Amino acid sequence: MSATMIGVLGFAIMFLMMLLGLPIALAMMLVGAVGVAMVLTTDAAVHLLSSNVWDQFSSYGLTVVPLFVLMGQIAYRSGVTERLYSTAYTWFGRMPGGIAGTTVLASMGFSAISGSNSATAATMGTVAMPEMRKYKYDGGLSTGSVAIGGTLGAIIPPSVLLIVIAVQTEQSVLRLFLGSLLPGLILTTLFVLTIFLLCRRKPELGPAGPATTLREKLLGLTGVIEALILFSIVIGGLYMGWFTPSEAGAAGAFGALLMALVRRKLSWRAAVDCMSETMRISAMVLLLLTGAVMFGRFLAISRLPFELAEWASALPVAPELILVVLLLIYLLGGMLMDALGFLVVTLPIFFPLAAVLGFDPIWFTVLLTLVTSLGSVTPPVGVNVFIVSSFAPEVPIQTIFKGAGVFIISYIVLIAAIIAFPAIVLALPTSM
Repeated sequence: MSATMIGVLGFAIMFLMMLLGLPIALAMMLVGAVGVAMVLTTDAAVHLLSSNVWDQFSSYGLTVVPLFVLMGQIAYRSGVTERLYSTAYTWFGRMPGGIAGTTVLASMGFSAISGSNSATAATMGTVAMPEMRKYKYDGGLSTGSVAIGGTLGAIIPPSVLLIVIAVQTEQSVLRLFLGSLLPGLILTTLFVLTIFLLCRRKPELGPAGPATTLREKLLGLTGVIEALILFSIVIGGLYMGWFTPSEAGAAGAFGALLMALVRRKLSWRAAVDCMSETMRISAMVLLLLTGAVMFGRFLAISRLPFELAEWASALPVAPELILVVLLLIYLLGGMLMDALGFLVVTLPIFFPLAAVLGFDPIWFTVLLTLVTSLGSVTPPVGVNVFIVSSFAPEVPIQTIFKGAGVFIISYIVLIAAIIAFPAIVLALPTSM
């Protein structure tokens, strides 16, 4: 059996393992180690297993992951989310569907300090669902806005997903952050516009909240100060060259801790919860990266990615058509698996292909992130939908999927715009 066929077989076996319930990281490690043993030798596989695990877990660059996660955990448990939501509600709650729009805007704000779509969905579900029940919002609109707002956590920097991709593909974390910033803001605007148009046509979907005075609006702006400071420290410090990514994560985590202590909003119990959750998430990400590197080395040895790239580049079709096929693959993959897991598994195969086809790596990465993030609100998996369902058990799961599905058109519009106008992604990174 040729090395390339062993690569194809290994890829199929790995997906079968995952379908049977084996953790993604473990499936990648096993297939990577066994595959290297088959293509090379058992000694090479043992060396890869030992050296690769050590290299990943001792990498200074990966300290950025727990630091950004810790920043988000402290911000969440010290009440930053509630203050963000209160500010957005004061300004936009009076509009048709204002509370749902407020939820999306607050999700954007929390995404800028949490870096996770599931964490954003869970946090906003806790804060927003009681308010929307209070004002008798439609079940589909209320749950759908929370679920779709959560997807911004994977797109708005500092995104843990983008950090992992940057490490795996050896790209600049800062350039990926800058590339995803404008698409994230546009997507948020499209979500809010969708809510406004729906509720203008059918006011019963989202009744307007009480009016607020200009003084209340101005006083309410104090609720965004903390999130704005943290975001400015992280992204501003990176952009100005003051920090490396790890140093920016440390500065952000320290800033969040300092704010929580000044406000006296962080109890000992909350601090322990922050640390334990940070360790749990960080261990998961590190294991995924370890498995991904092992699996990627096996694929490189088997030459499967390079054979695929050569085959695709020789096809008598436009690169744009191949791009559409790739996006459909990632859309389906995002529907069946967690976005992080699917991207980590498939990037070793498709990233070299994108390079051969001449696609800019930052543009291609942001595009794939958008497409796979959409999978968190589409059946059958729809992680965000099931998270929101736990906060709204009275709303049928199919109603939540339907409510989130209304916003898919926003994703399609943005993806089409990015393909037509790459500068939406590349303008800020190229300004460095």
